[in-house]
Amino acid sequence: MAISVGARAPHVDGVETTGPHALVFYKTTCSVTEMAGAPLARLGDAYPGAVTGVGQDPQRDLNAFAREHAWGFPQVTDLAPYVASDAYGIASAPTVVVVDAEGRVAHVVESWDRDGINRASTALARLLGTEPETLSSPGDGLPPFKPG
Repeated sequence: MAISVGARAPHVDGVETTGPHALVFYKTTCSVTEMAGAPLARLGDAYPGAVTGVGQDPQRDLNAFAREHAWGFPQVTDLAPYVASDAYGIASAPTVVVVDAEGRVAHVVESWDRDGINRASTALARLLGTEPETLSSPGDGLPPFKPG
């Protein structure tokens, strides 16, 4: 089970973001992450500078995956023994963790969950003091939920 809301967010090597931000934990070979690629791109586009991908693959693979899915946000690696993923309790991909300005977990969404990702967007927008962006809606071709 992923880290609890209200918990202190562990440091992730390579993540330079300060203040409210979101971490997208993923694996490039995960079909659910592949399916969620466009909405996750919209997350990064909606909140520039506040989203970082944390992938369990070599940097070259992360960069290629990000290009393929038009992810404009930075990518950092979390290779075996998966220190960051373990610290966050990542058990499924993708998992999005929203962190507040005090470094506490404000929202977590695991797998593909349309309502959950939209709530994550709203939580991040609120923390950043901006209008939330809808990342997925019925009719966009994605299911409401798919386990990762």
